[in-house]
Amino acid sequence: MQPDLSAINFLETRQSIPVSQIAEPGPDEATLQKILALSVRVPDHGRLEPWRFIVYRGAARNLAGQHIAERLNERDGPLPADVNERELNRLARAPVVIGVVSSPKEHERIPEWEQFLSAGAVATNMNFAAKAYGFVSNWVTGWYADDAEAMRRLGVLDGERFVGFVHIGTFDKAFPERPRPDVTSLISDYTGPVIDQR
Repeated sequence: MQPDLSAINFLETRQSIPVSQIAEPGPDEATLQKILALSVRVPDHGRLEPWRFIVYRGAARNLAGQHIAERLNERDGPLPADVNERELNRLARAPVVIGVVSSPKEHERIPEWEQFLSAGAVATNMNFAAKAYGFVSNWVTGWYADDAEAMRRLGVLDGERFVGFVHIGTFDKAFPERPRPDVTSLISDYTGPVIDQR
């Protein structure tokens, strides 16, 4: 079996660019549709499609930021001016932001946690697809991905939750590689049940 060196190089060079450095342009509508189509090519036990997307672009990014800032002011405010400004711009820094939503389906054999993992795989694939189309990306969460009222204001329905937000755009400079894990330190061969370690 011959390795696919181009695919290996692709995986070896994928990076998350800081959201603050992602710039215009973002993907146009046709390219975005292709990125999303690739994103859903993931393990999906039972073919439940337990995920969906909320797209924040143009003025909608600022509207979402207003809701984020308003919610944090309600919860923890009043916020200092610089913190309020940061919250207003949460989804306005990249040209396109995709909210990846876990939308689990009732099923007698497939638990919700497994469906949530499938949505996480969608977000991972979205980063790969963005790179494949020549863009950069970053998958982030933030407090508003786990606050019920903030999620509602950002478009999440009852029973759903965010997996995170994938920011997509352009970055045309070299970005330093960060240290990666020593994989050998993470590997163990199975030898039987774990003995009580207390």
